[in-house]
Amino acid sequence: MTKIDEIIDNFEFLDDWEDRYRYVIELGKDLPELPENLRTDANKVRGCVSQVWLATRVEPQAGAPARLTFEGDSDAHIVRGLVAILLALYDGCDAREILQADAEALFQRLGLRDHLTPQRSNGLSAMIQRVRADAEAALAAA
Repeated sequence: MTKIDEIIDNFEFLDDWEDRYRYVIELGKDLPELPENLRTDANKVRGCVSQVWLATRVEPQAGAPARLTFEGDSDAHIVRGLVAILLALYDGCDAREILQADAEALFQRLGLRDHLTPQRSNGLSAMIQRVRADAEAALAAA
């Protein structure tokens, strides 16, 4: 999977928004297929117009906040790319790191917020809220 720093560098290199959209779609194509058994109602992200699934695995760490890993998918190409960017930012981070990361600022920095439809923007916010809620739950369970 592509690392977030690489994604940021690639966005800065691409001047044209059509090229950036194509890049987001390519990130989505590179996202591993979500297993069918994880396409459950519990993993479905509410608030997205497209179908979006986000499966979270919480891995306890002795003497440290739990580490979270994520798998995700969507039935829409551009949204699948947004899922890939979120996973690059959050996957493998501990719960505190997730809560400290500012995904909204990242998407603003990439310029994506200005180029998403209101429905996709709302869906992106729902995905971010879901990840943060899973991190908060992991901290509360520790």
